[in-house]
Amino acid sequence: MSRRQRKSELKATLWFMPLWYIVGAIGLSAFTFYLDYVVDVSLYLPAAVGFSGQTLQVLLSALVGGVLTLSAFTINSLLVALTTFSGQFSSKMLVNFVSDRATQHVLGIFNGSFIYVLLNFLYVTHEEEEYIVATPVLSILTAITAAVTFIYFINHTTTWMQVHNISFNMNAKSKWVQASLEKELKPYHLEREVVSESFPPETDGKIIKSSQSGYLQVADFSRLIKQANRDNSLLRFEVKIGEFIVEGAPVLTYWEYGQTVNPERYSKFLEIGVKQTEIQDLEYGLIKLAEVAIKALGHNDPLTVTNTIHQIADLLKSIGQSTNFSPYLFDQEQELRIILKQKDFRYYLHKGFASIREYANRNSTVMVELLTMVSLLSKTMDQEVHDDLWEFAHQTILGFDKDSLYENDCLYILEQLSELAKNTGNQKDYLFLLEYMLQRVSTKSASKMPFSP
Repeated sequence: MSRRQRKSELKATLWFMPLWYIVGAIGLSAFTFYLDYVVDVSLYLPAAVGFSGQTLQVLLSALVGGVLTLSAFTINSLLVALTTFSGQFSSKMLVNFVSDRATQHVLGIFNGSFIYVLLNFLYVTHEEEEYIVATPVLSILTAITAAVTFIYFINHTTTWMQVHNISFNMNAKSKWVQASLEKELKPYHLEREVVSESFPPETDGKIIKSSQSGYLQVADFSRLIKQANRDNSLLRFEVKIGEFIVEGAPVLTYWEYGQTVNPERYSKFLEIGVKQTEIQDLEYGLIKLAEVAIKALGHNDPLTVTNTIHQIADLLKSIGQSTNFSPYLFDQEQELRIILKQKDFRYYLHKGFASIREYANRNSTVMVELLTMVSLLSKTMDQEVHDDLWEFAHQTILGFDKDSLYENDCLYILEQLSELAKNTGNQKDYLFLLEYMLQRVSTKSASKMPFSP
């Protein structure tokens, strides 16, 4: 497992952050013991602040039970939240909630507080003449912190579960993945044209096959380029990041420019696992957002569907800008070393909206919202993708299997089509779709429709 993937996996687990809080609690408990039994700070503070040993044990036993009860309520709330996310939205969202830093800090505070108060309880004696200050003061402050944290966690859970926050957080995570990948690859891109005629013959290429079935999760491009530079070779990816491959399927093709290459050197820089991850996979973020919208369609929740479509449109705009990156990666000597397998904007547009379109079926409201977002994208994106946007809208209209439409539904759909036709320069094709749509409304209503874009 690569360092980057290991870091991502640790963030997605619940035990890593609480472990640090437990270590901190043990250290704080040792410091408290030092203040009370080595330095004896009670000699320098008023007598009203301290507790006798027996009274302190009663206090600590109550605090241990109280903190443990709060922890139990927190875990119960967490389980309810996870169950709700899985059933109402998507099981893929569980990782997002668990990996959220606020969630992990809350669990860490409860575990650390319980361990701290419990350790303090263990070394306090029953002696009446014993006078202790630091232990009761810090233990009470710890219990107060746990109580306040419980309130914060309830607020955090209810806020996180709101539709707009869910879709926005998923969109932000995908954008962060995209920005991270662009930053990683930017030093290896050059502003120069590469012609396929300059590539070595296909027959000279040697194939590296997968040793196991699974998803291509991570590729260490930096090390691959350095290794290809040392071997004086050219690599070409046969699969894209996030794609599923079976054992024995081609993963890389390499060409040797002189010395013999050991293919095992390249295989160790590729991570293949049993699940998809968002470390370098832009498509996975789109799939998760689309799944939320599909789940909402099944629950008759139009607000969630609409909000998710908006976030998908925003993510598509960001991806559309990044797909202009060249698939060719160069080393420091400006020699071509890696050819990536990339998908165009049309592919991501299909992944983001096509499944929602399919499950929406006869829901004209969802169709109008999809076309509205496609029209909005045409206003903000380069002309290179205008044909893809219009083609998606064209297919959406032709595949809208409904014998008849309400007048307003048809009007709203044609409004968005008209706007999209203007932005993409497809006014002639719009007239054909106009005729197609008018067949679905009454003749009286058809006279109110916009006949020209």
